[in-house]
Amino acid sequence: MELNELLMKRRSIRSYKEAEVREEDIRTIIEATLLAASWKNTESGRYYVAISEEAKKEVYDALPDFNQNSTKNAAYIIAAFKKGLSGCKGAGEYADELKDSWGAYDLGLQNSYLMLKASELGYDTLIMGLRDVDKLRKYFGIPEDEIIMPVIAIGVKDKEAQLRPRKGLDEVLVIK
Repeated sequence: MELNELLMKRRSIRSYKEAEVREEDIRTIIEATLLAASWKNTESGRYYVAISEEAKKEVYDALPDFNQNSTKNAAYIIAAFKKGLSGCKGAGEYADELKDSWGAYDLGLQNSYLMLKASELGYDTLIMGLRDVDKLRKYFGIPEDEIIMPVIAIGVKDKEAQLRPRKGLDEVLVIK
């Protein structure tokens, strides 16, 4: 599939079929994230995946009602990044005022790769920012030196989603 096809195909899906998300596909998807650019190739992203029924229930319970309703039948990927890697000169000294924000930037790049690879493999995704970080950290044993960012639902869509209107180039681009 061509990149432009993937970009046009990928949507935020809020209704999933009962369908297995295979561990080997998850491994292929996460392996693709490692190809994304990162600060000094630190690859600070970390992923915690819920594909068993028990794990999916734990993540489901860490979501607000409206996201629970949107992701029933999906598996979940919790994306985090390790503090003090991206944005550092070395030995914990930050390179600029953005500090650990570079880790969030790098994770966003990785998550873009994740969503595109998932789409290529026939899966659909939904990125969710609202989540109970304490529940997720406790269940998955996520260390305190990792910042938990989104929960990404992954599965097979039950309903088509339309492309929502996008801003025009004049609203987002300045060339001098």
